[in-house]
Amino acid sequence: MEQTLKERLARLLSVKSLVTLALTAVFAVLAFTKGVDQDFMTVYTVIIAFYFGTQSERQNQLGPGGKTE
Repeated sequence: MEQTLKERLARLLSVKSLVTLALTAVFAVLAFTKGVDQDFMTVYTVIIAFYFGTQSERQNQLGPGGKTE
């Protein structure tokens, strides 16, 4: 269990994850202040789609149970 926690923390601290989390925080602030423009929304959508797309592809490659086939 401790090893799993360390692995998850390491993945969370990757550059891709940090950029996604920072961008989501900026989006939340802009949404509350009604300052989201179309250009930011486009960039945000592309980055989030890339992030979740790569996560989904990694899960598909690992196969059932998270192990390589």
